Amino acid sequence: MTALPLVIRPEHPDDGLAIERLHARAFGPGRFARTAYRLREGTQPLPNLCLTALVGTYLVGSVRIGPAEAEGGTLLVLGPLTVDPSFSDRGIGSALMRASLEAARGAGHGLVVLVGDAPYYARFGFAPVPPGRLVLPGPVDPRRFLWLELAEGAGTSLSGLVRPTRD
Repeated sequence: MTALPLVIRPEHPDDGLAIERLHARAFGPGRFARTAYRLREGTQPLPNLCLTALVGTYLVGSVRIGPAEAEGGTLLVLGPLTVDPSFSDRGIGSALMRASLEAARGAGHGLVVLVGDAPYYARFGFAPVPPGRLVLPGPVDPRRFLWLELAEGAGTSLSGLVRPTRD
C-alpha cells in the first residue's frame, strides 16, 4: 500500500472532467479505438461501483465498472482502471481494484470481465476467459481478455458476444 494520504471514495458526478483528463494523460487519444472502449460506448458506468482515489483534493486514480450482457445473463465490465502517471507504482491501482471488487461482490454481482495485463490482474483473481466462452465486439489478444467470478459458477451460464447494456 502507499504511504500517501490516499482517500478512496465513490465517484462524484462532478468528477467527470477530472477523470477524462486523467484518462487522456494515462492512455492518450488512441484509447477510443480500443475494443475495451467500444464495449463501454453508449452505456453509463454503475455509480455504486465507480471509485476515485484522491491525494488531498487531487484526483489521482479512478476505476469504473459498467453493465454488460451476453447470452444467458448479465455481467460487469471493469475499466478503465486509471492512475495518474506521476503517482504510478504506489499501490493506488491495487487499492482501487480491491475496493471496486469488494463493492461489486457486496452488491451481489457474479462476474466481471476486463481487457488488461494478465500478470497484473491475476493478483486479484482474474484469469483468461476460457476459449470460445465469451467474445468481445472487436479484436483483442485472448491472453488479455480476463474474467473473475465473484460468485462461484457465475460464468458457466454465459456465452457468446459481450455487449454493453444500454439504458
